[in-house]
This record gives sequence, structure tokens and C-alpha cells, in this order.
Amino acid sequence: MKKVQSRVKVQGKACPDPDRPCEFPGDPFKPNELSFAAAEKFNFDRGQDRSQPFYAVILKSAALCSTSEEERLGVQALFPRNKVFVHRYFCEDFGDNVTYTNVNAKQGFIAVYAGETEAAAKAFLARVQAGGQFPGANLRKMQVVITWQLE
Repeated sequence: MKKVQSRVKVQGKACPDPDRPCEFPGDPFKPNELSFAAAEKFNFDRGQDRSQPFYAVILKSAALCSTSEEERLGVQALFPRNKVFVHRYFCEDFGDNVTYTNVNAKQGFIAVYAGETEAAAKAFLARVQAGGQFPGANLRKMQVVITWQLE
């Protein structure tokens, strides 16, 4: 069982358009999560699925489970073409099984998809910083991670 739990399958790219989330077998994504494409359906053969790497701008850190959907939607209105997502890993037990690499799993945040390349992400970060609404905004390379419940 431990061997299966430690297996990780890297799947497709993240889907940055908030109006067009990726289709994923079993539809594990909530509106507050960044989705990614999957070529291979989960079959109790691995512990995690991950997206291809991408860049995001962390707009705001917060206590885990403290960011509301209303707040996320308010921020989403500022970035209509880039998915705004929040980190709520295990806030609702296994109902929140999506997390992200290169982040503190015990910390919540609001982030926005910034691109596949570092150059595109840096340009997007400069746009965010120029707006002045998110003074601590910072760039992060990450992957979306689905942790599957195996028993």
C-alpha cells in the first residue's frame, strides 16, 4: 500500500481560463481550485496526480481555511482571463484533496495563474504590482496536486 501511495503521475497542463476548466475523469476540482488535464484516469494505482509545472502569483497569504469564495470571486473579477485559486487543503476533510507544490501546506493563500514560462509570469507579476492592490505579491513555480484517498 505504501508503494502505491508514493506513486505520482504527472498529467497535463493547468487550465488557466476561469471560464473553461479542464475536464478530468471523476471531476475532482472545485471552483476555487486550478484544474488540469488528465490523460490517464485514476484507478487506485497511485497516490497523487500532478499537473505540468506553471507559474502563479501569490497575491495574499492567509490562515488555512480562512479565505471565502466571495473573496476569491472578487479577486477573480480583477483577472478575468487568468484563473484565481485558493489553497484550502483538507479544510473539508477529503472534500479538499487539491494542493500545490512549492507552498506551505499549512498556510492558505489566494493566487492567480501567471503563465507557463518564467518570462510571461514575470510580466504578469509586474502588471499585478503596478496595480498596487497586492503589495506582497510574489511569483511561484508550482504544480497542482490531487492526493487520492487510498485505503
